Amino acid sequence: MPYEVIEFRETPNPNALKCVIEGRITPAPRSYHRPDQGTNDALASALFAIRGVTNLLIHEDWITVGKAADVAWGPIKTAVRDVLRKAT
Repeated sequence: MPYEVIEFRETPNPNALKCVIEGRITPAPRSYHRPDQGTNDALASALFAIRGVTNLLIHEDWITVGKAADVAWGPIKTAVRDVLRKAT
């Protein structure tokens, strides 16, 4: 099911961004502190394929994306929107 990002919200951590999603992603939260932890999760794998994404918290209607400090948010935001629009 494709998802739309309603908005991106800053967090106290400059390397983490909350993505508020239209619709329900999951009934139970899941988190991945490293890309290898998300290999059995299609959505997590697609998000980890984005250059710079280091960790994820996937909640009912939002996702927090963590990034490497040396990577800009602009390309990550664009890629997150694309991944979520193509999610099945």
